Amino acid sequence: MAQKRFKNWKKPKIKHGELTKWNWMVQHPENLKLGQETDIGAFTYINAKHGVTIGNNVEIGSHCSIYSLSTIDHKKGRVILKRNCRIGSHSTIMPGVTIGTNSVVGAHSFVNSNISDNVIAVGCPVKVLRKIKQH
Repeated sequence: MAQKRFKNWKKPKIKHGELTKWNWMVQHPENLKLGQETDIGAFTYINAKHGVTIGNNVEIGSHCSIYSLSTIDHKKGRVILKRNCRIGSHSTIMPGVTIGTNSVVGAHSFVNSNISDNVIAVGCPVKVLRKIKQH
């Protein structure tokens, strides 16, 4: 029998602009929908002003930035990370982006467009490399 990754996973206490006990931060946590058994790396920043949804079993590497609002180009929009997707360390997710179920975004990627289900995508800006084979 396979072991579960998280034996006693509990939703963390999140306060606006303060580090969680795992050293990641959310602005506007009232607009964050956090799924079960998520793993968010240290020093990741989430701006949820216009909504961020993180699905069940999502993994986000350290030092990532997830923006529902960009003050540089004045874009805004809900970010959706669907179930079981993986975001590599030091990646940036821009407003209005959806990353599909089971998809993998490579480290140091700049994601400014939607990523479909079951693909591997990398780069700056991000580009799909290939589909992930389903078992």
